[in-house]
Amino acid sequence: MISNIGLADLLLISPVLVLFLFSLLPLITKVTNGNTEQNPKTTLITALMGLGISAGLLILFGGSDQTIFNHQLLFDGLTKWAGLIAIVSAAAGIIMMSENPSTHFEQFSETVFLALNSICGMLILISAVNLITVFIGLELMSLALYLMIAMSQEQKLSKEAAIKYFVLGSIASAIFLYGVSFIFGSVNTINITDLMQIASTTIKTDKLFLFGIIFVVVGFCFKVSIAPFHAWTPDVYQGAPTPITSFMATAVKTASFAAFLRIAATQVFQGSQNLIDIIQWLAVITMIVGNVAALLQTNLKRTLAYSSIAHSGYLLAGVLTVGLSANSAYSATAVIFYLLTYSVMTIGAFAVLSMIEKSENDFIATDSLAGFAKKQPALAFCFTMFMISMAGIPPLLGFFGKFYLFSAAVDEGLLWLALWGVINSVIGVYYYLRPIVNMYMKEGDANIANEKQYASTVLVIAAAMFLIIVGIFSGPLFSMIERSLS
Repeated sequence: MISNIGLADLLLISPVLVLFLFSLLPLITKVTNGNTEQNPKTTLITALMGLGISAGLLILFGGSDQTIFNHQLLFDGLTKWAGLIAIVSAAAGIIMMSENPSTHFEQFSETVFLALNSICGMLILISAVNLITVFIGLELMSLALYLMIAMSQEQKLSKEAAIKYFVLGSIASAIFLYGVSFIFGSVNTINITDLMQIASTTIKTDKLFLFGIIFVVVGFCFKVSIAPFHAWTPDVYQGAPTPITSFMATAVKTASFAAFLRIAATQVFQGSQNLIDIIQWLAVITMIVGNVAALLQTNLKRTLAYSSIAHSGYLLAGVLTVGLSANSAYSATAVIFYLLTYSVMTIGAFAVLSMIEKSENDFIATDSLAGFAKKQPALAFCFTMFMISMAGIPPLLGFFGKFYLFSAAVDEGLLWLALWGVINSVIGVYYYLRPIVNMYMKEGDANIANEKQYASTVLVIAAAMFLIIVGIFSGPLFSMIERSLS
C-alpha cells in the first residue's frame, strides 16, 4: 500500500526514479522549444548524468539485502552488479546513438527517453523476487525496445525487425505468464524466496508445477536467444540501428540472465533430472548453432548476432550450474563476471562497426575491413582485442570469463558440458580471426565514416584497455563480486 512506503523504500528505488525523471528532461525541453530537437550533445550529457547518478545510488543501496514494496523487490549483490553492467551498457549505447547516422536525427530525444525507460524496466527485472514483478520488468524493458528498433526513418529492415521482435516477444511473454499461472495454481505462491523452500521437492510430485517452470524457462530462453528460440536474433540485430543492437546485445541480455539466475537459485533444477538434461542440451545446441552459423556469415552484424547466441549457450551452462550448486555464490559470480566481460567486448565491437557505417543502409561485410589497419591503426588494434577476447584467447578478459564459467560447471560435475564449451570456443576462433586477417593482411580502403566521432573513439579505446588491464588482474575483481553475492 502507498501509505506503507517509507523513506527507506524511496531510497532503494531511487535509481529507477532518477532514470525516469532524467528521461523526461529532453522531451520537456523539446516540447518547450516548439518541438525542435535540442543539441544532441546536451541530450547526451543529460542522459549520462541520469545514468551516472543512478549508478551511484545503486552502489550505495544496491547491495543492502533489503526488500521493498511488500517483498516485491530485493536489492542485493546481484541487483547491484547486474544493474551496474546494464547501466554502463546503456551509457555506451547512448553515446553511439549520438554519433551514428541511423539514430542521430530529429527523434534523438525520444530515443533517449525510450532507452532510459527500458533501463528502468531492467532494474525492476533484476531486483524482482515476485514472478509477476518479473513479468512487469520484462514488459517495461521490451515495450521500449520495440519502438527503439523501429525508430530509423529510412531503414526498411528496422521496421521488419521491430515487427518480428514484437510478435515473437509477445508470444514469449504470454508463455512466461502462462507458466506463472501454473506455478501459482500449484503452490499458491509466486514469490521466488518462498519457492526456494519448496521448488526442488514440489517439482518431483506436481506435474502442474513442472509445466509452469518449463514455460517460465522457455520465456527466458526467448529473451536471451537460446536455440531453438533464437530465430529472431540475427534478423533483429541486423535490422536494428547498430547502437540499438549493442544496447540489446548487452543491457537486455544482462538483465534477462540476472532474472534467470534468481529463478535458478530456487534450486528447482535439482528436483528434475529430465529438466537438467533438457537445459544441458539446450546449452550445447545453442553453442553449436551460434558458432557454426557464424562461420557462414559475411555480414559482420549477423556474425556478431550468432556469436551472441553462442555466448548465451555458455551463460546458460552457468545458470544451470547455479541451479545445481549447494553454494551458488561462486557459480553466480562466474555468470556475472562473464556478463561483464561479454558486455565490454560486445560494446567495443559494435562501437567500431557504428563508426564505420556511412549510412543507415550500409552493409558491413567482413571483407570490407580490408586496409582498416593502415587507415585506422588504433581502432584496428582495439577491434583486434575485442575479437581475440571473444575467442577466449589469454591473457585478455574473455579467457578468464570462460575459465571461471567452465570451472564452475566442472565443480558441479558438468564436465562434458564444459568440454562442449571449450570445443565451441575453439570453433569460434576461426570467425573471430577472419576480420583481423582482413584488416592486417589485405589491401583496401576501409575507414571510419566520420572523423569527428570522438566520444565513440574514447569508448572503443576504454573498452579495449579494460579487457587488457582487468584481464591481467581479473582475480581481485572476481573476488569482489563473489563477496557481494555471498
